[in-house]
Amino acid sequence: MLVNRLSKVGLALTSIGLLSGAACEVSDLRVPSEAEARAYYESSSALSFRVSGNVLEITVSQPLQQVRRGGTLWAKVGPYIYLFTEETETLLQAYPGLAGVRVITQTSRRDTEVARAFLRRSQLNELTWKRARNISGKARRDGTRLPTFLEDLVEWGEDHTEFEYSSEFVGP
Repeated sequence: MLVNRLSKVGLALTSIGLLSGAACEVSDLRVPSEAEARAYYESSSALSFRVSGNVLEITVSQPLQQVRRGGTLWAKVGPYIYLFTEETETLLQAYPGLAGVRVITQTSRRDTEVARAFLRRSQLNELTWKRARNISGKARRDGTRLPTFLEDLVEWGEDHTEFEYSSEFVGP
């Protein structure tokens, strides 16, 4: 009986030791600098970058005429065009300390915000990233000719991000 109790205590202490050892492991919580983040999006020159805590904020200038001509749809789609890309996916993989990426679109007129969307690191998996890149790619390639691709991207974005649209450009 005493041997049985001692073995249970030993097992419990071993379990506690293993758990406490796991808790002491050092995690890689690096986040990119603004210059490192910019390097991932080198093909897009109209972007500005800011790291705020463990969130990367990307600000995009969207021409006011484009927003006015394209209406609500173009106002909404802006952040998702830049968010659901191979660049964003790769950046999140490279920097485990990054909690997510927020894209903010602004007009050139007094930097008026049009829309914003925040994608959490854990929101998409390997399969949903593939789907997101596919939807976004079709919207970028054919969205002007076939606005349904833009609508698909907005729907996907609203289902997978925390978003906000300016009431100035998107009605209530």
